[in-house]
Amino acid sequence: MKNSSIIGLKEEDCKKISEKLNILLANYSVFYQNTRGSHWNIKGDQFFTLHAKFEELYNNLFLKIDEIAERILTLGAMPHHNYSEYIKVSSIKESNDVKDATKSVENILSSFKIVIDLQRDLLDITAAAGDEGTNSLMSDYVTEQEKEVWMYNSYLGK
Repeated sequence: MKNSSIIGLKEEDCKKISEKLNILLANYSVFYQNTRGSHWNIKGDQFFTLHAKFEELYNNLFLKIDEIAERILTLGAMPHHNYSEYIKVSSIKESNDVKDATKSVENILSSFKIVIDLQRDLLDITAAAGDEGTNSLMSDYVTEQEKEVWMYNSYLGK
């Protein structure tokens, strides 16, 4: 028996949502690794502040990666797991600017913009499909991340 029929969604909607979630998963995975790189390599007078903040962020991203993969499975699809696939579909690119505080924070803000935009697209798709489970997850992510954007922008003095 298909998960879609048990959870009351159309199979074609589950497929479309899962495909979009796999793109989001790829972006989160690259975002996560970039943030870990900044955490490991940050230098300068902001080291203690940003080292801890980046660890907080990558731990949060790790949880979201798992939640997104589990949601894809709930919808009856398979989450992608290869970085080679992530790099192909991710709008977030690998970052080499991981030592500089300002560049690292700018990279994080750029990454937030991409995932928030993808999540807003998913909100539209899931609302039309009646997929409250995915919709609720994306709504919670957007709410949380808008606050993070404010904080990181404040760090940059914006």
